[in-house]
Amino acid sequence: MKKTLLTVALLLGAITFYAQEREELEAEQTAKKDSIKALEQKVNDIQAEIDALPGWRVNAFGTIGGNIAGSNNWYSNDIPNSATGNFGFSINAMAHLDETKFFWKNEGNLKMSWVKLDNKDSTDDSDRYAASTDVFEISSLYGYKLGNKFAVSALGEYRTSILNNFNDPGYLDLGVGGTWTPAKGLVVVVHPFNYNFVFSSDKDNIYSSSFGAKIVGDYMRDFGDLKFKTKLSTFLSYKTMNYSNWTWTNTFGYTIWGKLGVGFEIGLRQNKQEALDYNRNILNDPTATFNNIDNKLQNYWLVGLNYSI
Repeated sequence: MKKTLLTVALLLGAITFYAQEREELEAEQTAKKDSIKALEQKVNDIQAEIDALPGWRVNAFGTIGGNIAGSNNWYSNDIPNSATGNFGFSINAMAHLDETKFFWKNEGNLKMSWVKLDNKDSTDDSDRYAASTDVFEISSLYGYKLGNKFAVSALGEYRTSILNNFNDPGYLDLGVGGTWTPAKGLVVVVHPFNYNFVFSSDKDNIYSSSFGAKIVGDYMRDFGDLKFKTKLSTFLSYKTMNYSNWTWTNTFGYTIWGKLGVGFEIGLRQNKQEALDYNRNILNDPTATFNNIDNKLQNYWLVGLNYSI
């Protein structure tokens, strides 16, 4: 009986000791976490002071993705012997100068992807990779500050494709107006005096240049390990809405280790001139007009590895 009581007492003592030790370690851990949070806040405050200093800010990040696949004698497929592959990448680069009286924001975006399907039982299909996404954009925004959040500004923006139809069509917007910067990373451009130059070898008078308004919303922020950028660029033609267009791109990058992570990008666009060109010259519909075409939403997307500079 005495041995049993002694054993129970020893067990209770051990449990009490380990419970107290656990509580002490958890309390020490909580204190360390609070200290880390305080240090992180100091680092963030210092970084905010650095960001507020005048001078150039250069940033770049991109996403690369792809896959390959193949089959041999896989009879449940329509093409039992095949090899497929796709590859794509996107690059977003920025060089921003922020001074006391003015700012100058320069940006460039490049997105490309290729796809290939090789039917091993056919000699008619192409063994080349075909371009599936092809986007090239550059822009330069200069603003003279009238206050902390508003500036008179001038914008030049050019966009086209590179691989197959360089500058055919190509779009160049030149305009002046105002720029509003209400929050960190957010830039809103409203230029009521803008001319949209359209370059094309079109012989059917589909593509036309016109005078109109340019509206751009651009937001980029880092939320810890998550990098996010969204940009909406719109041209509203004063001549006819048939010449208006908009493009909206969204890029996400999540850092996993160092500067390497996973990325996702999606782009949306509507452009009635491009839709009419596609219906007439690709679908061979001679009856297509601005009034009867279906101006479908264009889109592309890319998922893959992301790297930040």
